[in-house]
Amino acid sequence: MSGSSTAPRSTSTVSTASLSTASCPRGWGSLPEANSRMVQSPITGVRTGRHACYDRLVVDLQGRAPGYDVRYVRNVYQDGSGFLVPLRGGAKLQIVVHASSYNVDTGKATYAPKNKKELTNVTGYRTFRQVAYAGSFEGQTTIGLGVRARLPFRVFTLAGPGSNSRLVIDVAHHW
Repeated sequence: MSGSSTAPRSTSTVSTASLSTASCPRGWGSLPEANSRMVQSPITGVRTGRHACYDRLVVDLQGRAPGYDVRYVRNVYQDGSGFLVPLRGGAKLQIVVHASSYNVDTGKATYAPKNKKELTNVTGYRTFRQVAYAGSFEGQTTIGLGVRARLPFRVFTLAGPGSNSRLVIDVAHHW
């Protein structure tokens, strides 16, 4: 077995050479995407992954999937204070999750990033340049996503694992 492995590949490490651009999803756009649902499911994590055709941001939640507002903006600002959140990249996506990053009953943080300027390491990603925390205020949380250029994206929610859910934002590598 010259160099082959039977272990499954993680989707976050798929080589871009393994899929042709013809198999990439089509029909995404760059206009705002929103869902007004409010939930009391707090955010528990933020993670990213690389795919052959797009980079992915996932917001993990404890409970039901939230609403959201995802759009390209000139700048992202901190919730509450209004301070500018500097982001690397040619374009900026503002991701407003209609869920807090703390337990609404106790006020205890459910997601407290160690480095608010770099939620995940996106070095080597084709599209993502920086993921930053812009705060959680009055039941919603804002994340700034610096991307290479204004590229098409899609937003959707997924149930699971268990009674938890995920908010997913995919940003294409090209038009």
